[in-house]
Amino acid sequence: MSEPRALTHIQSLPSWLAGRVAARGRELVAEAFAAEGLRLPQHAVLAAVAEHGPLAQADLVRRLGFDAKDVVLVVNHLEEKGLAVREADPADRRKNAVRVTAQGVRVLERCAELAERANARLLAPLGAEEGERLMELLRRVHEAAGVAPEV
Repeated sequence: MSEPRALTHIQSLPSWLAGRVAARGRELVAEAFAAEGLRLPQHAVLAAVAEHGPLAQADLVRRLGFDAKDVVLVVNHLEEKGLAVREADPADRRKNAVRVTAQGVRVLERCAELAERANARLLAPLGAEEGERLMELLRRVHEAAGVAPEV
């Protein structure tokens, strides 16, 4: 009677492999962003504000799915670094809105370059055509799964 190969089986599934590769990719990007003094959630808030801002903190909570107290801490950090500022919300003067600064825009530009390099490291074992094909396949699986985009 042969022994069950439960671990071998699980590790052969696409979901396990994709998860491990995604974790390594996240790790590489996190290391890259650390060079700019940012963690992934801080980058996410800064990127959301740059793309959709100015945004009230409550809007950041809804848009990113973060806990409200975490958003406050992240925005505090971004303000301390001069990457974002809280100002009166133009839509409702009773609220504050977060706006990215010129320095924050420059950091985001550097982070985009760093993320590209980190992902190039992740895909280094593949040739250019293989990398493009992998991205095409991942997009198809992502769209078919109905996965909501993450920031």
